[in-house]
Amino acid sequence: MHYSFFSLLQNALTGHRGWTPTWRDAEPKGAYDVIIIGAGGHGLATAYYLAKEHGIRNVAVLEKGWLGSGNIGRNTTIIRSNYLLPGNIVFYEWSMKLWERLEQDFNYNAMVSQRGVLNLYHSDGQRDVYARRGNAMRLHGVDADLLDRDQVRAMLPFLNFDDARFPIHGGLLQKRGGTARHDAVAWGYARGASDRGVDIVQNCEVTGFVIENGRITGVETTRGKILAKKVGLSVAGNSSRVAALAGMRLPIESHVIQAFVSEGVKPLIPNVITFGAGHFYISQSDKGGLVFGGDLDGYKSYAQRGNLPTVRDVCEGGVALMPMIGRVRILRNWGGIMDMSADGSPIIDKTPVEGLYLNAGWNYGGFKAVPAAGWCFAHLIARDEPHSAAAAFRLDRFARGAVLDEKGQGPQPNLH
Repeated sequence: MHYSFFSLLQNALTGHRGWTPTWRDAEPKGAYDVIIIGAGGHGLATAYYLAKEHGIRNVAVLEKGWLGSGNIGRNTTIIRSNYLLPGNIVFYEWSMKLWERLEQDFNYNAMVSQRGVLNLYHSDGQRDVYARRGNAMRLHGVDADLLDRDQVRAMLPFLNFDDARFPIHGGLLQKRGGTARHDAVAWGYARGASDRGVDIVQNCEVTGFVIENGRITGVETTRGKILAKKVGLSVAGNSSRVAALAGMRLPIESHVIQAFVSEGVKPLIPNVITFGAGHFYISQSDKGGLVFGGDLDGYKSYAQRGNLPTVRDVCEGGVALMPMIGRVRILRNWGGIMDMSADGSPIIDKTPVEGLYLNAGWNYGGFKAVPAAGWCFAHLIARDEPHSAAAAFRLDRFARGAVLDEKGQGPQPNLH
């Protein structure tokens, strides 16, 4: 069914009895051309672009739980392309361009809101760092505006300018950045892929790989063996665990990151704000809740929950930035499993096992990368060559010494 004003009007006049399921909850077949493991944003986007851009429709997306039960539903919904290094700028700007036309492309309301992303700076040195990043962005055709203190105050007068421990000196603004509804992104890609013949199989956990003479021929699952010519691995925080089933050890650690949402309040925060003197970021949802988060919990874990010291650290950052939110009650929090690579940048590449492809190591960039990650991973699987936008994300870069260290904090995953 094509969503439009006319289909909405027609169903309204008939008691809304004509709506069909958004996607098919398929039963697995015995064999496919391509299997994608993981029905999160990246896996569903990969299947969608395989079908739409490359005409490969005999595809299955296998999910151990229900669709969208992983990190795609456990993030703070921010989209942006304000990166420094060329390998990242090109990729995330391509993702931003896909975000800008996403809803028209798959005919689904993903609530993409380009409200702007503002990174605050609190010292002259940090201003110089942000000026360098902004200049790098502009050299690649990405929008960037360096604001001074007065410009930030005019935009966000409720911030703590006068007696802050870390005074606000200005900020780097990307006006095209913003937010998108995370679960709607998964539903939209699932609908688009399903309409093109892709099987989305829920409650189907992969328990092993079928490898013959160094080549992948299928997967073992809780619902039986399923054969495939190619298999794509896109399981976010579980990348190391699933890759180990194929005998691979990845340069990745799994860490918990928490996110929070407050009670609904009147419209307050017009854009996405990040605190430069600590790791704190915040925006406001359409329901009025303040959505915010901070740093990793600092220890390796596969649990989708966090610890109280990190809750305290995040709240301290928020109150330092805008003391008034200390009066707002937190409704709920959740944890996502982050696969942190050794240089803080992702991996999209073939693996040593022929026919097995890897999309992993997304660190903090997983949600904002959904469209481009799906596009580039589909290109890799279909054509057996990396897409130009993801050329820097090769798996062998660690052995070659070609690391992509965006934050400049070295090969220690818990620092990224």
